[in-house]
Amino acid sequence: MVQTAAYRVPGLEQPAEIVVDRWGIPHIRAASQHDVYFVQGFNIARDRLFQIDLWRKRGLGLMAGDYGAGFVAQDRAARLFIYRGAMQAEWDAYGNPDTQAICTAFAAGINAYLDLAARDPALLPPEFAAMGIAPSRWAPEDVLRVRSHALSRNVEQEAARAQVAARVGLEADLARKNLEPAWTLRLPEGLDPADIPPEVLDVYWLATVDPDISPERLAATRAQAWTWTKVNDFDEVKQDASAQGSNNWVVSGGRTASGRPILASDPHREYRNPSVRYVVHLTAPGLDVIGATEPPTPGVFIGHNDRIAFGLTIFPMDQEDLYVYETHPDDPDQYRYGDGWERMTVLREEIPVRGEAPEVVTLRFTRHGPVVHADPARHRAFAIRSVWSEPGTSAYMGRLAYMTAGSVAEFGAALRNWHAPTVNQICADQAGDIGWFAVGKAPRRPNWDGLLPVPGDGRYEWDGFHPLEDLPRVINPARGYVATANEMNMPADYPATARKLGFEWAERSRSTRIHEVLDAQPRHTLADSMALQCDVFSVPARRVAPLLATLTEPAEALALLRDWDFQLRVDSAAAALFEVWWGKHLKPALLDTITQDPVARPLLVPGDNETMLALLEGGQHAGLIAATLREALVTCRRLLGNDPAGWRWGALHHGYFPHVLSRVADPATFRDVGKLPTGGSGSTPMNTTYRGTDFRLTVGASFRMVVDVGAWDEAKVINTPGQSGNPLSPHYDDLGPLWARGEYVPMLYTKAAVDAAAELRIALTPA
Repeated sequence: MVQTAAYRVPGLEQPAEIVVDRWGIPHIRAASQHDVYFVQGFNIARDRLFQIDLWRKRGLGLMAGDYGAGFVAQDRAARLFIYRGAMQAEWDAYGNPDTQAICTAFAAGINAYLDLAARDPALLPPEFAAMGIAPSRWAPEDVLRVRSHALSRNVEQEAARAQVAARVGLEADLARKNLEPAWTLRLPEGLDPADIPPEVLDVYWLATVDPDISPERLAATRAQAWTWTKVNDFDEVKQDASAQGSNNWVVSGGRTASGRPILASDPHREYRNPSVRYVVHLTAPGLDVIGATEPPTPGVFIGHNDRIAFGLTIFPMDQEDLYVYETHPDDPDQYRYGDGWERMTVLREEIPVRGEAPEVVTLRFTRHGPVVHADPARHRAFAIRSVWSEPGTSAYMGRLAYMTAGSVAEFGAALRNWHAPTVNQICADQAGDIGWFAVGKAPRRPNWDGLLPVPGDGRYEWDGFHPLEDLPRVINPARGYVATANEMNMPADYPATARKLGFEWAERSRSTRIHEVLDAQPRHTLADSMALQCDVFSVPARRVAPLLATLTEPAEALALLRDWDFQLRVDSAAAALFEVWWGKHLKPALLDTITQDPVARPLLVPGDNETMLALLEGGQHAGLIAATLREALVTCRRLLGNDPAGWRWGALHHGYFPHVLSRVADPATFRDVGKLPTGGSGSTPMNTTYRGTDFRLTVGASFRMVVDVGAWDEAKVINTPGQSGNPLSPHYDDLGPLWARGEYVPMLYTKAAVDAAAELRIALTPA
C-alpha cells in the first residue's frame, strides 16, 4: 500500500509532488523550474538534514557553535578556504543565467522544511535532539561558498615530494608517486626543500576532512581548543585522498547488443554514512533529469535526461600550488615580493563556541591565497594558491549548464563552464553519438611544472588558465568506446609536456582491465557493464605471478598462488594471501630497499604500484620475494587460522559505514552499518581501497550507474548504505547488502514505471 503525506509550504508557487519509490529514490514533479529546485531542497532536508547541516557548518567554520571548543581550530582552518570573491562573478560563472535563482529556490526549500520541523519536531532526524542542537537556516550563497569538500590537487604531493627530496633526493620520490608522461624532476630555482616542514599542511588537512565527533573532543575545554589542530590518522587520510577517482565508459551502439550506446559511471570517494551521493529525479517544464547529486547542492551531475546520458571521473589536472615566503624579520605579516615587501591581508573573525564567548581568530592571506603555516623564527610563511578562490569552482556545479543538453555537441559546448573538479566527462545521445571531454580550470605555469613548492616572491606566477580548446577531447572514436579510470589518458599527439596539465595519475591497473574487457566484447550489454563495475581482477597479481615461477618455497603459499585466476573474490584464499603479502610485506620491503630514512620512509607509504611493479620486474629481488611470502603466511595464519582451506578474503576485507554520532550517542539508534564482506582492492575495477590496519574499506564506489541510452527505464543504480541519512528510516541501510554483493536496483524514469513502484507520495501545496 502506498503511504501518503501532505504539507502546505510557504514559498512554493504551485502544487508539487514527491514520489518515493521502494528503493528510496525520490521523483520530484513540479510545475516550474523554480518549484522543482525548491522541492529538491525541501526533499533533501526531509531525507538528509543532519548530513547537510553538518556539511554547511563544517564548510563555513561553524562547528564549534554546536559542538564546543574542540572544533575551534577546524573552524578556523575551514574559513581560510571559503570563497570570498564577488558573488555576482560567482553566480555568473556556471553557464546558467538562472544559477542564483536555482540556489535561492533550493535554499528556500531547505528552510521551508525547517519551518515545518519547528512546528512539528517529529520531522527532525534524531541527531539534533541527541546533541541538543538545531539545524541552521540556509542562505543561497551557502550552496556555493564552501570549497573545502571538493577534490583538488596537488599541494599535498608537492609538500611530500619536497620533504623526500630534502632527505634522500628527488629520484626516490618516484617510489611514492610515479610521473607520466616521462618527466625529469628539477628543484625550482630559489627553493630549498628543507624549508618545507612536516606540519606545513596540517591546517589544510584539518580544513578538508570530515569532523571527527568523539567524546574527548566534545569534552574539550576552552583551554584545550588549540590542541585539536591535527587530523587523527593523518597518514591514512592523506593516503585515502590520493586514491579518490572513478571509472566510466561509454560504448557506441555499434558495439552493443541493443544497438544503442551504453554509459556507465561509478565515482570513487570516501565511504561515508550517509553516502556522499544521493539519487534524485527532477521533472518540470524544460527539465527531466535523474541521477546522482551531492546532497547539499541542486541538480544532477551524473545521470541522464530524456535525450542524453552523462558521467564523469577525475582527470588529475593540477589546480594547486604551495608558495614559500621569506617574511620580514621585524614584521611577520610582510613577505618579500619582487624588489620589496608586501603586506598580508589580515582578517579577524569571531567563531561562536557553544556555551562560551566567541573565539576571535586571525586569518592571513597573501596575494596567492591563505597562509596555512608560519615559522617566524626562520622568517618563513607558506600559502596555498588554489582555483577554489576563483569564481565558478564550487564542486560539480557546472552541471547547471549541461543538465538540459540534447546532444553530445550541446553537452561539450556547455562544458566551457565546468571549472572544478577537473574531470573526464563522457556522454552519449539518442542519435548514437558518444564523446569524451577533459575539462576543468587548469592554470598555465609558464616556467615550472607544479610538482614542487615554489618561492612566493613573484618568480612563479600563473598566466591565466587553459581555455577549453586547449584540453583534449574525442567524439565517436574509431574503437567504438571511451573508458577512463584516472589513468594518464591524454592522446599520443597531445602536447602534454608543453601544456603541463598534470603529471600525477592513478596507476593503470583499473584502466588496463577495463580496456581488456571492453575490447573482448563485440556486443556489450547492461549486464556486462554491471559486471565490469564489480570486476575484481587484479592486474598487479597477474604481473607478480611470473616472478614466482623459479621459487620452490614456501610451498604452501606457492600452491595457492600458482593456480590462481587473479580474482580478488570474497571467498578466495589466494586473494587473502596475495593482498596480505602485497600490502603488508612485499611493498614495505621494497620501500625499505629505497630508503630507511626515518622522515622520508613513511612518506613513501603505501608505495606507487607502477614503480613497485617495475622494480620487481627488473629481476633483482628474488630473495626478497620468497622471504616476504613466508612472512605473509605467518600473518595469514594469525589473522585467518592455520588451515588455508578456510581463508577468505572477505573475512578480512569489508565495508563498514559508521554513523558520525555512534561513539557519542545511543549506538542502537545511531547505528553503524556493516561489516559487509567485499572483494577487490584499490587496483581492481571495483575499487575497494582499504586501510592496512584492519582491511576496512576507505575509498571506492558507493554509487554506481549503468544506462542503455534511450531505454531509460532499463537503467540500473546502487547507492550505499542507503538513500536516507535518517537512522530511523527503512532506507538508511537497505541498499548496503545489495551493494556488497554487486547488485543494483532500477533507476526508473517514465511516469508509469515510477508510479507502479511508488512507496510514498508527498503532496506539497502553496501555503
